[in-house]
Amino acid sequence: MLPITPLIIEHREIERLIALMQKEGNRIKEDKLTDIDFIDDCIDFMKTYADRCHHGKEESILFKELKSKKLTTDHLKVLKQLAKEHKNTNDVTFKLIDARNNYSKSEDDASKQIFAFEIHGYIEELIDFYPKHIIKEEKEFFLPCMEYFTDNEKKEMIDNFWEFDRKLIHEKYRKMLKKYE
Repeated sequence: MLPITPLIIEHREIERLIALMQKEGNRIKEDKLTDIDFIDDCIDFMKTYADRCHHGKEESILFKELKSKKLTTDHLKVLKQLAKEHKNTNDVTFKLIDARNNYSKSEDDASKQIFAFEIHGYIEELIDFYPKHIIKEEKEFFLPCMEYFTDNEKKEMIDNFWEFDRKLIHEKYRKMLKKYE
């Protein structure tokens, strides 16, 4: 198995959420309101699974290892683009959090509709972004970049991915406890 296999599997999960977000986006356009529980779940998924787990493995393991290699100019350019795109999705997620909080604080339908429209905009940004980002990673970057690694390095990277995932849930909830302590 190549180290990119778990990342590609995670892409399929992200695509599943994007499809659900598309349905919610259509509902928001129609009803001018949103399902706040669904938005909360989307935010949690984006922060924990997409950003921390998926992008975390890409950036702290794959990209870090690639930076130690003599990359072609094109690969280095794509690597920098991908890291920038990850930051952008994180920024959009935090804007979505603000819009969600404003929506839930709203006491009248007119205000709720304004913030539902804002939520819809951020959902649309993520829906528009992820398919292109995934194609760039999978078709233009992941597979060609595997050539930079030896078989032993690939195996070590896979082991590091599993170790990263193993620690992730503990990290999340230790941060939560520390926050409240």
